[in-house]
Amino acid sequence: MNVRNRKMQGPVRRRSARFSQAGFSLIELMVASIMGLFIMLAILMLFTNVSRTNDEMSKANALIENGRFAIQLLQDDIAHAGFWDAYIPDFDDLTLDTDEAPTAIPTGVPQPCLAYSSWTSAIRTNRLGIAVQVHDSVPSGCSGVVTNRKSGTDILVVRHVNTLPTCLPGQTEGCEAEVSGKLYFQASRCTTDTNDYVLATSGHNLHERNCTTLAPKRRFISNLYYVRDYAVTAGDGIPTLVRSEFDLDSGAVKATAAVALIEGVEGLRVQLGVDRISDAGNDIIDLSDDSDPYRDPVDWADAKHLTSPTNRGDGVPDEYIHCSGACTVDRLINVVAVKLHLLVRSQTVSQGYVDGKSYTLGDQTITPVSTETGYKRHVFSTVVRLNNVSGRRETP
Repeated sequence: MNVRNRKMQGPVRRRSARFSQAGFSLIELMVASIMGLFIMLAILMLFTNVSRTNDEMSKANALIENGRFAIQLLQDDIAHAGFWDAYIPDFDDLTLDTDEAPTAIPTGVPQPCLAYSSWTSAIRTNRLGIAVQVHDSVPSGCSGVVTNRKSGTDILVVRHVNTLPTCLPGQTEGCEAEVSGKLYFQASRCTTDTNDYVLATSGHNLHERNCTTLAPKRRFISNLYYVRDYAVTAGDGIPTLVRSEFDLDSGAVKATAAVALIEGVEGLRVQLGVDRISDAGNDIIDLSDDSDPYRDPVDWADAKHLTSPTNRGDGVPDEYIHCSGACTVDRLINVVAVKLHLLVRSQTVSQGYVDGKSYTLGDQTITPVSTETGYKRHVFSTVVRLNNVSGRRETP
């Protein structure tokens, strides 16, 4: 009985084993393969879209970062314009006697690239009286400094002295190391000093109020900004904000070769805020000739309490102008604010993107050319107050 049962069970076990080893059919394999391909394709498309989105976000972040950095860099420099330590140009000095007319008034727009060796007393006066100037073409004498300027962009010049004085003997912190041959400014606080200031490479012997201690020396700063049509190599096609500093170079104090600052800046428009209306509502600028009220002694509305000069500005911009060709000396003397407009583009092209926009930079409208429509762009604007100029005009 047991033997027969074992004989009958043999074929059953063989059939069960054969059935348990059966695999997918060819059709099932093909269906599974196609479904797998669809899943892989969906994952690949998702990865590609995420990667493209991240890439575009990275471009946008870089564009915004460059624009903000450019604005901040220019803003920080302009905010110091007109800082001459203890010295105040006499046409802005409200402490002068009421019968004393200012004499240190600029007579011409400074040539920003003129080497220090050619400076005269009048040239120094022009530079200290005009802290900010703008050109829409290459200034005279700057053709060797301003090269490959992008068409339609402005040239901005900012002047002041360093906020850090040079170091005294043994001093290392909170000061700037002195370099022989550089251009330094020193303002007198002593009533017995012969000069109000010294702007030279040597001979700084002016004093503090005690007329014994030497007054601090500060490095003279004159920065020229413009947009160049390349970044590193001429022809690379990357518009870049660059700066030329007025500094010691090869044994001479002059405008140095421009240094690249921020890539992607392709538009720079500057408008100057001119203070020409006094507290009394009088226009202090006569554009027809040099008989400007601000050239006369201070005329106080209340001479007893010295309030509200009628022929001096009040520190508030009354008009914003763009210098087409060159601004007049009268307006440049009375600049108290600056409107900055920058057009910044992405570093690389976005595939399939067509830029059909027009961009407004103050009073200028820019429409990108067809060959550059793959770049994304953004306009950055701000208003910068010249604290050192406008602050000394504010009166009760």
